[in-house]
Formats: sequence, C-alpha cells, structure tokens
Amino acid sequence: MPSSEAPPLQVVLVEPQIPPNTGNIARLCAATGCGLLLVGNLGFDLSDSALKRAGLDYWEYVNWKHLPDKDAFFAALPEQGFHLLTTHAVRPYTQIPAVWGDYLIFGKETAGLPNSLLEAHREQCYTIPIFVRGVRSLNLASAAAVVLYDALRRVRPFEPPG
Repeated sequence: MPSSEAPPLQVVLVEPQIPPNTGNIARLCAATGCGLLLVGNLGFDLSDSALKRAGLDYWEYVNWKHLPDKDAFFAALPEQGFHLLTTHAVRPYTQIPAVWGDYLIFGKETAGLPNSLLEAHREQCYTIPIFVRGVRSLNLASAAAVVLYDALRRVRPFEPPG
C-alpha cells in the first residue's frame, strides 16, 4: 500500500498519450515511493490493458491521482518546488536543486510541455542532453527514470528498506 507520509518527489505526466509509458512510470514510482500525478486529458483510458500490464501488479503500491483540469493544476503550482523537463532547455537535469516534495514535470510524448508554461518558467526548465544529432529525445519512461533517480539521490539516502 502507498505510504501515508508525503512522497519524496512527485512525478507529473501532463497529458500522457502512450499507456505502456505511463504504466512503466507507475512501476518506477512504486519502486521509489514517489507520487504520480496524471494531469489533463489522457490519451488512453485508465482501464487500458496495456497500462495495467506495464505496471504489472504494482498499482497497489503507487500513490497516484488523475487531475483532469490541466489549467487548474498549473495555476496552483507553487512559485518554487517544481522542475520542467523539456528538450527546449540547455541546463542539464543534473542541476535540478531537488528537495523533498518537489514536482518533476514531463510533457506528453507527442508535443512535450506547453510553450507558454516553459516561457513563463525558464529558470525551472531542464533537459536530458542528447549527444547524437538527429535523436530528438528519450522515451518518456526512460527520461522519467533518469531524472527521478538523479533527483532522489539529493533528497533521500539510497538504503534498502530495513
């Protein structure tokens, strides 16, 4: 069962489109004790078998919510404590100043985060460097894993549960 204490970090997927990506990220959140927020219109039904299959039997361990009103979510974001992941930034994810309770926000696979959000919060934009010209980005689930584990090393020790 998910813990009643606040999760160390929240992974936010804005309008995810591909069920297996969301399922894999749900499993990632279950393994790390992080929260998962699905924001806006989803490109699939939450009962989608591909979503469930990707998360396997870990859904009971995921502290997750679907927040359908994307605009209300963005309006309620605190001034600090959130980090936007985008291919349109130059600052690497390794410079995210993560602290307990922060939000790591990822856009949908087909379009990323809204430009208006990125423009309004340039100081909170980070990227995963891509070293080969022509490769636009990583898969969303891979990107979430890279960024989440790097941020986690700042907010909690890597110790097995006792």
